[in-house]
Amino acid sequence: MVKCSSVLALYFNVAFESLQFRVIRFILGPPFTHLRTPCKMVYFGETSCEQETERYLDTLKYVFSAYERDVPLIINTMGWVKGAGLLLLIDIIRLLSPSHIVQISTDSSKDMPQLSPEYTHSSTGLHTKGKEPLKCRNLVSGTEDLEPCRVRGDFRPPHSGHKLLRIQPEFPGAGIAGDGRTHSSVLRDMAVLAYLGQLQPSGMELVLPLHSLVPYQVPFNAVSIKVIHTDVAPAHILYSVNASWVGLCQVPDEVQCKADGPVLLTHTPICDCLGFGIVRGVDMDKKLYHILTPVAPENLRLVNCLLIGNIPVPNCVFLNQPGIEGEIPYVTSEYNYGISGAGKLKMKKHLKRGEHIRP
Repeated sequence: MVKCSSVLALYFNVAFESLQFRVIRFILGPPFTHLRTPCKMVYFGETSCEQETERYLDTLKYVFSAYERDVPLIINTMGWVKGAGLLLLIDIIRLLSPSHIVQISTDSSKDMPQLSPEYTHSSTGLHTKGKEPLKCRNLVSGTEDLEPCRVRGDFRPPHSGHKLLRIQPEFPGAGIAGDGRTHSSVLRDMAVLAYLGQLQPSGMELVLPLHSLVPYQVPFNAVSIKVIHTDVAPAHILYSVNASWVGLCQVPDEVQCKADGPVLLTHTPICDCLGFGIVRGVDMDKKLYHILTPVAPENLRLVNCLLIGNIPVPNCVFLNQPGIEGEIPYVTSEYNYGISGAGKLKMKKHLKRGEHIRP
C-alpha cells in the first residue's frame, strides 16, 4: 500500500448544488459540519441534473480536467441510480475510467445490476453506446467463439477495466428510508446556513440577522448575470436576482458594459465558482447590487458573473428578522396556489426517452 499525505475528493452530487474538488482528511458527519474551500468548483444551480444531463457531463469534464493525477482521487457520484440515472452513471464510468468502483448494495437496491467491467463496457448509456463483448479466438479452428471471452488462468483481455468492490451493509435499517434518514433538502438548508454563519462577527454570542450586516456594493456593469434554471424576460431579471442565492463566478470573457441596465448572458457558462452570496437588495437609482458573502475580498476582485439557480434561501433566514415592524421583507402570506401555473410543476420522472423504449 502506498502512503499519501493527502487525497482528493471529487463531488459530483448536485443535491448540494455544485461540483467540486477538495483535499480531504478523515472526516465524519454531514456536509454542513465540515465546510471546506474547494480547489475547484462549478455552480450547477440545480438539485437534480435530470433535465440537464448534457450540461452536467460538460461540467463534470471541466472539473475533472483540473485533476493532475499526482494524488489518489475519490469520486462521489449521485445516488440517482434508477432509470436514466443508471444510464448516466454508465456514461460517467466510461468518461472517467476509474481503477476501482465501490458499489454499496442494500435490500432496496436488489434490482440494480452489478457495475462490472463487462456490464459497463457493453451497456448503452444515456449519451454513449455500448460495445460488443470481447470474443475469444479458437486457436485450433481459427474461428471466434460466440460466448464472451472469459478469464482463463493468467490470461486477461487488454483493457480489462476497473475492479468492482461490492459492499453489503448488514446493520439494521441499512438502505431503508425511515426516521433515521434526513431529507436532502434539509441537509442542503443546513449547509447554506453553515456557509452564511461565516458572516457572523467572531466573539459575539448573539447571532446577527442578515439585515444587520454590511453588504458589498457591486455596480451593474461590473458583473454579468444569468438565471440558470429557467427563462426570464430581460425586463423581469432583477426581480429574480433580488433576495436570491447566487454563485459568484469568473467567466473568461470580459463583461460588456451596459450603462442603462444589467449585463445579461445569453447562455449558461461553465466556469469557476469562487463562492456564494445573497443579493440583499438592488439599488435601481445607483445601479448597484447589494451582496452579502463571506468570500475574501482578494477573491471577490476576480468575480465578474452572478449565476442564479434553483437553490432557495432557507425560509428561516427571512422569517427570523428581529426588529422589523410591519410586513417582513420578501415574505408574503397572500399567495394563491389555486391559480393555474402558480405552483411548482411536477416532473414526470416515469417517462422514458424514446431511444430506450424497447418494442
